[in-house]
Amino acid sequence: MKYLLDTHIFLWVIFDEKKLSEKAKKNIKDLDNQIYISVITYWEISLKYSIGKLDLVGIKPDDLPKQALEVGIETLKLSDNVVSAYYKLPKIEHKDPFDRLIIWQAINENITLISKDKKIEDYKEFGLRTLWK
Repeated sequence: MKYLLDTHIFLWVIFDEKKLSEKAKKNIKDLDNQIYISVITYWEISLKYSIGKLDLVGIKPDDLPKQALEVGIETLKLSDNVVSAYYKLPKIEHKDPFDRLIIWQAINENITLISKDKKIEDYKEFGLRTLWK
């Protein structure tokens, strides 16, 4: 299976694995699964770090791609097709632009999104598959 990690899940994998659900942890550690992080996640982390909304313990945002590779997480680039069709994602209550683009990428790439964010559940009717508990 292919899984895309939401930003908070990626940070928990790197910094605080205890916050992961058992189901998420099992699927992330399963060597038969492909685990991805969106390039958007790096942008979100870097932006929040630069404005003081996110503190990383002992590393800087530009160290995260190396950290991801060390734990077996690949970076999923954004394709021109996904970005140019982003306007098709219905506008629901969830307004976070980073989350919305990660959701859209998961739908278009046919990848299950691992996230604890309950606000994304509304996108299931548009093809989003999620995993948490």
